[in-house]
Amino acid sequence: MSLRLAFMGSPDFAVPALNAVVDAGYDVAAVYAQPPRPAGRGKKDRLTAVHARALELGLEVRTPVSLRNIDAAASFAALNLDVAVVAAYGLILPRPILDAPKHGCLNIHPSLLPRWRGAAPIQRAVMAGDAETGVCIMQMGEGLDTGPVILREQGPIGADETAGALNNRLAVQGARMLCEALNLLETGALTITPQAESGVTYAAKIDKAEARIDWTRPATDLDAHIRGLSPFPGAWCEIAGERVKVLLAIPAEGSGKPGTALNDTGLIACGTGALQLQTVQRAGKPALPIDAFLRGFDLPKGINLD
Repeated sequence: MSLRLAFMGSPDFAVPALNAVVDAGYDVAAVYAQPPRPAGRGKKDRLTAVHARALELGLEVRTPVSLRNIDAAASFAALNLDVAVVAAYGLILPRPILDAPKHGCLNIHPSLLPRWRGAAPIQRAVMAGDAETGVCIMQMGEGLDTGPVILREQGPIGADETAGALNNRLAVQGARMLCEALNLLETGALTITPQAESGVTYAAKIDKAEARIDWTRPATDLDAHIRGLSPFPGAWCEIAGERVKVLLAIPAEGSGKPGTALNDTGLIACGTGALQLQTVQRAGKPALPIDAFLRGFDLPKGINLD
């Protein structure tokens, strides 16, 4: 008999996993997602990516604001689950929720635990200049990503890979690994390994204040910083008083006062070395390659980027 499960996730990252468990034939009793929230210029309520996909698949969707109340716990327990699977859900699971499924809750975590526990593991790994990352399927507990690991796969972060591209790649990888873990659970072959006590780092939620580019930093550091914030929220600077996002830039030869344009094609001096702007975006406009951007925006040699 196929496992009966609840799927708990919200953003795009979780959609491949939802598709995978449905395609594998598991009995998805309900999908839990973050509630719709105002978004866009019209501030109309927008469904999360998982909510929208679940409706397309004809699945029941639940969007509680919190799971920390008796009614939410009772409703969840009444599903009579074998297991719950979690992928970037966005709500903390209290003990009654963790304990309700027969086999507990499994989580897709996109980092090499215990490195980058927390809210923004993909972005933090790129911003820190990590050479590699991966996905762990873990058994959830009450601690912040502290539970034992069931499956673990690692691989390199590309030299020009953005957080957005890495997010998409790890989402597909995590979906495959989740189904592997569920198969192990079904066959009684699932084993768990406690996380190492050393090497713990925390992936704090991205603060908007971090997004402003500090040109006094080395070019290699800024390259990683910019890629880690691309496409969202986007690293930015001011050019002639206008805020411009830099979504991709590559280290290049050059030196000068940090933040100064060294030519008229987007080569910017950093604390050490320089960055060649590759993809930039003005407020309210689409992202553009630097050559297309410069056809409508003046960035002369000697101008300072704040």
